Amino acid sequence: MSEKKVSLLEGFKAFLMRGNVIDLAVAVVIGAAFTNIVNAVVKGIINPLVGAFGTQDLDNYSSCLQGPCTTDPKTGKMDGIEILWGSVLSATLSFLITAAVVYFLMVLPMAKYLARRAAMQAAKEGVQETIEVSELEVLKEIRDELVAQRAGGAPGPDSGEGPGGAGGVAAGPREDR
Repeated sequence: MSEKKVSLLEGFKAFLMRGNVIDLAVAVVIGAAFTNIVNAVVKGIINPLVGAFGTQDLDNYSSCLQGPCTTDPKTGKMDGIEILWGSVLSATLSFLITAAVVYFLMVLPMAKYLARRAAMQAAKEGVQETIEVSELEVLKEIRDELVAQRAGGAPGPDSGEGPGGAGGVAAGPREDR
């Protein structure tokens, strides 16, 4: 039985030590802290701007769907059906501000960084591929020269192979120093 506990604990430890679990935990903590900032912006800036046209608290905006929507002072019970659309508007504004800040301050810069990094990686791979192709061409030319030498001498200029031919390096006078 202790063997199962050890394997369960090891499995749990492996789960917790995964990179994505730790990243998720950090994201939740940052998101919770960021939510406080967004709520403060909505309550401190957005609501007063909207309040210039009515009340400063969006939660006070409501409509009555049915009945007179009066509150009985004795019981505190509402007569009629009240729709609190102001609180929905406040939550929607909070969401939009949060989404905009996350997109413009986190997602967009990270996407640009990753695109730049991918372009640099692709450029490195392209250069490496060009080097490999050039090396391959040189090795093919060396192989062709060796085959021609073994076959009985250097190929002629009209053969299309080797120096002076269409497939090889142009032959010219060599300057010995």
